[in-house]
Amino acid sequence: MAIQILLTGGTFDKEYNELTGKLFFKDSHLPEMLSLGRSRLDIQVEALMMIDSLDMSEQDRENIAQHCISSQYNHIVVTHGTDTLVRTAGIIAKLVQNKTIVITGAMVPYKFGSSDGMFNLGSALAFVQTLEPGVYIAMNGQYFRHDNCHKNKETGEFEELV
Repeated sequence: MAIQILLTGGTFDKEYNELTGKLFFKDSHLPEMLSLGRSRLDIQVEALMMIDSLDMSEQDRENIAQHCISSQYNHIVVTHGTDTLVRTAGIIAKLVQNKTIVITGAMVPYKFGSSDGMFNLGSALAFVQTLEPGVYIAMNGQYFRHDNCHKNKETGEFEELV
């Protein structure tokens, strides 16, 4: 099974500037993460954008959905910032049919060493291979339907809606 990973940025791929104390984007950490994780999956990676999800426009979200539609792959993982991940998932779900799409991100940048990004990526890759077609969110070792979760900003975790 071939899997496409679409990169959009978010905390997942942020770097830390030690001089200014600011986070910024340079290159994706995904190739290093796949190598460290000893991934043997057939994966095609495409960078769509490298932005914070708070800066993402509705046009950016539709662009992500259009890439999912036009992709030759039926199993797609999207890396995304956690603040607006659910909103993007909803747009993808409205526009994309008959594909399994799992969106994931990180609460802490990968380069910090204490990031949840590696775990979330591994979970997303496992879920995209096993779930039925639909749009899902993979965070904290769990998967959620795109329309039944939210980011709890107090705990820093995603959880089902009650």
